[in-house]
Order: sequence, then structure tokens, then C-alpha cells
Amino acid sequence: MKVGIDISGGDFAPLVNIEGAILASKVLPEDSVIVLIGDQDKITLELSLKGELSNAKLEIIHAPDIITFHDHPTRAIPQKPNSSIAVGFDLLSKGVIQSFASTGNTGAMLVGSMYKLNTIPGVIRPCITSTLPTIDGKKTILLDVGSNADCKADVLYQFAVLGSLYSKHVLGVETPRVSLLNIGEEESKGNLLTIATYKLMAESDEINFTGNIEGRDLFTGKADVIVCDGFTGNVALKQAEGIYTLMKKRGISDEYFDRFNYENYGGTPILGVKGNVIIGHGISNNIAIKNMILHSFEVANSGLATKVNEAFN
Repeated sequence: MKVGIDISGGDFAPLVNIEGAILASKVLPEDSVIVLIGDQDKITLELSLKGELSNAKLEIIHAPDIITFHDHPTRAIPQKPNSSIAVGFDLLSKGVIQSFASTGNTGAMLVGSMYKLNTIPGVIRPCITSTLPTIDGKKTILLDVGSNADCKADVLYQFAVLGSLYSKHVLGVETPRVSLLNIGEEESKGNLLTIATYKLMAESDEINFTGNIEGRDLFTGKADVIVCDGFTGNVALKQAEGIYTLMKKRGISDEYFDRFNYENYGGTPILGVKGNVIIGHGISNNIAIKNMILHSFEVANSGLATKVNEAFN
């Protein structure tokens, strides 16, 4: 199996991306290949300096251009066809690689996913997720966390289906419990959107809907999948990241809160597109890159995109 990584994307590229790929190569199975997509001369130089030029698990694909965070997401890919992101999507669409990961321009990754790979028929809007550590040692999926700020009830319902498939096939939860993030547990609570969404979810036999969940229960393990619009999800996610940062600044170390560190998760898939695409933090260090690559293999091995396609068709 081959997975591609954008070597040019992220705040500390290309060095940490290459270092992360080397770290990941040390723990992956022998038949695994990490395709390094970026400036060939820079990649070759770094691998040579680190004594990894002969590493059989690392393959280089030349892509000299870079889509920066300042580039417009919609225009960037057609204007920069030789960029690492554009080349990565080309390789993924042709089946040369089985997944593609990047810590670069998130907007460009979303646009590339939708227009280079296309949305799975039946999916109204693709979305992105985040993994929340729960106090009982498990993981909860929160979605959407930023790609869809405004949603309708049918879109949130589909997020529930997508999140359930991810939880089941990647995280191994046989019958994921799905909850709707709301301001109260009662069916009648919330705004027009959540009330309408509750009705759709409660009447469905596609998901294991367990009702509304409040913000105080995000990390209790009460649900395996928590659904909300991207605006709300992004606020919740950034609050969790902020708590972790504050604790570190105050010198507080705690085994549970240490699991909030983004390095542990590396990246998250875009759900609802015809391919396995992973997005990571722009500030990722080599450990986060390593874990993003490992998760890319995990998602590709699970056949997640294929299973989503089967579920919607």
C-alpha cells in the first residue's frame, strides 16, 4: 500500500514533514510505501543528510510548486498544477496512492477533494471531524468542525451517518452511539435546526441515535459520535485545544489532559469524498506528521471511502 504526504505543506515544511515520514517508515509494515510529494532536490538532500536515501519505504514524486496559506483555495489548484497538493490529488485520483495527507492549505485540500476526486453521490456536503479523548480512555468523534458553518437538518443527519461509518470501520466501535450537540437533553430544546435534526435522527434506523447531548458531556464518553454544524464544532474544538494550552503554560501535567495534544492524532479524514484524504494541523511537528501518516494507512486499510460509497448507494 502507498500513501502520499504533502512535503511542502505546513508551517515547518519541508523538514518536519520529512522527519515525520522517516519516523513513520520505521513502524510501518515492510510492504508499505510513503510517497513524499514535493521539491525533489530538497527531499533528496534531507534524506541524504539523515542517512535515509536508501530507505525502501520512501518514494519521491517531484512537485516543485507550493500552495501557501495565502493562496485562494478555489484558484490555487488550477493555477498551480505542479504544486504538491495538486500532484497529490492527481496521484490519488489515478490510484497510484491509496490516501493523501497534508498539513497545508485546508481550503485547497477541501476544494481538491470535491473537484479532483468528487463527492460521493448522495452526500450533500463533505465534512471534517475531530477526535475527542474521553475520560474513560476511549475516543469520541465530533463533526463537523469547520468546513460547513451553516447547515440544514438533512446535512446534519448525513454527518451522523458519516461519523458512524468512521467510528465503526476505523475506530472499531461496532454500534456507535450518535448524539446531537444541543443546549439541553430534551427533544424540544434548541433552535429550529436542532429540533428538525432531532426528528430526522430519531426516525432513522441507519444510526444508533441516543438523543441530545450537552457541552458538559463532550468528554465523558456518553456518545461515540457527536453531531453539530461546523461553526459550533470549531468553537468546541478550539476551546478544548485552548484548555490544553493553558494547562501546559501553567505547568500542569495530567495523564488525561495530555491526550488533548494534537500530536497524538496527527490528522483527520475528509468524509464524503471519493478517496481517502487526511488533513493535519499547519503547526504540526515531526511527531504529529508521523501520526498523521500512520492514520492515513489506517484509514486506507479500512477502505473507509469505499464503505461510505456503499452506504450511500
